[in-house]
Amino acid sequence: QVQLLESGGGSVQAGGSLRLSCVASGNLSSRKCMAWFRQAPGAEREGVARVNVDGSSTYYAYYVEGRFTISRDSAKKVVYLQMNGLKPEDTAMYYCAASILWCGSWAESAYDYWGQGTQVTVSS
Repeated sequence: QVQLLESGGGSVQAGGSLRLSCVASGNLSSRKCMAWFRQAPGAEREGVARVNVDGSSTYYAYYVEGRFTISRDSAKKVVYLQMNGLKPEDTAMYYCAASILWCGSWAESAYDYWGQGTQVTVSS
């Protein structure tokens, strides 16, 4: 089992920045991929960014490319999402997820563990 705990959400104005953190605990050796997803009210959950646990590759959704950066601190077992240039359309609940299989998909079904989420609100 892997437990994930997100933090760092909040309310900012458009153009501002936030850094989300996801602390992982439990049987961490099984992880292959860590990812951030988000879900806006009335919308489906969508992928934002993902990173191989060994840090060799990162992937971004086109709507955050160039503004968001995913990184990980393997020693502290933390994955970060640095969000710059925030827009009102980035408003959503942000979730951390872990996959034990691979790091090649945005499909929710590819992820085995999920955190409870942290709210990000961007005002215009």
